[in-house]
Amino acid sequence: MELKSPEFENEGMIPSKFTCDGANVSPALEWSAVSENTKSLAMICDDPDAPIGTWVHWVYYDIPADTSGIPEDVGPKDNPECGGTQGRSDFGAIGYGGPCPPGGTHRYFFKLYALDTLLDLAPGATKSELLSGMEGHIIEKTELMGKYKR
Repeated sequence: MELKSPEFENEGMIPSKFTCDGANVSPALEWSAVSENTKSLAMICDDPDAPIGTWVHWVYYDIPADTSGIPEDVGPKDNPECGGTQGRSDFGAIGYGGPCPPGGTHRYFFKLYALDTLLDLAPGATKSELLSGMEGHIIEKTELMGKYKR
């Protein structure tokens, strides 16, 4: 399984449009070579370089298995038009919250999981609730890392 974005290269800089310094919209993401046994996909974006520990920027699950990506600007909706259900970030809101580091260059990991089930979690689940729900159901995982410096 491969995850990429037309907005930035793996290990490249995330454009400010997708951060708190810009429009703060989610970047378009594309994936391929998903296992045929996949029933749903899940996404977590987090920053392990945050001063208070890993900061969660996006929790997104029950993404339809037959999709090959998500468009730019998914929006802060429980159930976006492109499918799936969004959880709550560490900003306390549903949906994507872009990079907003207090200083230095931070790394942002977009992790995509192929699952053998639909999780059917309510909207607003946290990263820890998603990880618990995914336990024993992960078929494969891939990630895309982007960087941002203010």
